[in-house]
Amino acid sequence: MLKQRIITALVLLPIALGGFFLLDGGAFALFIGAVVTLGGWEWARLAGFEAQSLRVAYAAAVAVLLGLLYMVPVVAPLLLVVAVLWWLVATFLVMTYPDSSRLWGGVPGRLLIGLLILLPAWQGLILLKQWPQANALIIAVMVLVWGADIGAYFSGKTFGKRKLAPKVSPGKSWEGLYGGLAASLLITFLVGLQQEWSVTELLLAMAGAAVVVLISVVGDLTESMFKRQSGIKDSSNLLPGHGGVLDRIDSLTAAIPVFATLLWLAGWGAL
Repeated sequence: MLKQRIITALVLLPIALGGFFLLDGGAFALFIGAVVTLGGWEWARLAGFEAQSLRVAYAAAVAVLLGLLYMVPVVAPLLLVVAVLWWLVATFLVMTYPDSSRLWGGVPGRLLIGLLILLPAWQGLILLKQWPQANALIIAVMVLVWGADIGAYFSGKTFGKRKLAPKVSPGKSWEGLYGGLAASLLITFLVGLQQEWSVTELLLAMAGAAVVVLISVVGDLTESMFKRQSGIKDSSNLLPGHGGVLDRIDSLTAAIPVFATLLWLAGWGAL
């Protein structure tokens, strides 16, 4: 399994890095759109579509909607607002699972939830790519999420006792959450010192980082919640040794639109 994970990572890493940082404009949108469309194919299974034809149809619908969003960028602000509201709702659903499952709206509701997860994540990345220091912003949100994941892993493994969401993801602990949050805040603090931010800028950046990291945890738990309800371990086996696309980007689907929204509110980029 470890060998398989390493081989997959070595193959995918240059593709991901090239797509994220060397492509621009329509090519970048298409690259990210392909990833999100694969995520849509996986989500259709979590929503209850077992037939391959239905899963492909849902993925195609996601691709069409992405194309429409690209052609009508004026809806981007609305989509970010909808994303923030959705992730607040998702927090409630995770906290109250399994009782909350009756509120999902069956298969139609789950399909809609998939759109609320996938479309804003794509839109957020498109916006970040268009704003000042585009690649640096993309790196920033990824480092925040990955840094928090690493901090949570070691903190949870060392100190973890109290379960964060035992009915959703028994392996996660409050101590892991605190460790991940501390790691992300430390990263933000060090970057702020290096960039010579003012005290006010540093405090705002750390507050924003905390929000992004906390919502990224909700993104992770949301996918885990739907997988648990569906009795599925991995969203797919597209990535040997790593599961599916959604398994790799679940935290980022929540973090990216919230990160973009905070930057927008701070006046970083125009919509």
